[in-house]
Amino acid sequence: MTAYPPGQAPGQNPQVARAAQDATSSRSFVATWLFAWLLGVLGVDRFYLGKVGTGILKLLTVGGFGIWWLVDLVLTLTNSARDIDGRRVLGTRQEQTIAWIVTAAVTLFGWVMSAVTQSFSFLTDQVLPTLPWV
Repeated sequence: MTAYPPGQAPGQNPQVARAAQDATSSRSFVATWLFAWLLGVLGVDRFYLGKVGTGILKLLTVGGFGIWWLVDLVLTLTNSARDIDGRRVLGTRQEQTIAWIVTAAVTLFGWVMSAVTQSFSFLTDQVLPTLPWV
């Protein structure tokens, strides 16, 4: 039975394995995701990845008027975010799945709460004044 070096799969070229390891960033996927999601309009995710110039632009344009914020969030969630050296910020499959679920759940909760708030606003502004006992 052949023993493989740690981190090397059977049939994988050692130079390819080393290059793949060197191509990944030391920055955290979870931190990048949280910065992109919660503070992305301020460019904090860009500053964290070492991209100071685009971080300042993102800060001055309030996340590119929301579009740049959304693009960076999707790039992070799809594991495509890169640091200043062009290395990917890789997270585990579990971290990525949890990030997708939490982002989707909070977004859905926000939409539901917005609909409930609008319904109560409509009720108090339009329906209640027409009731004879009010």
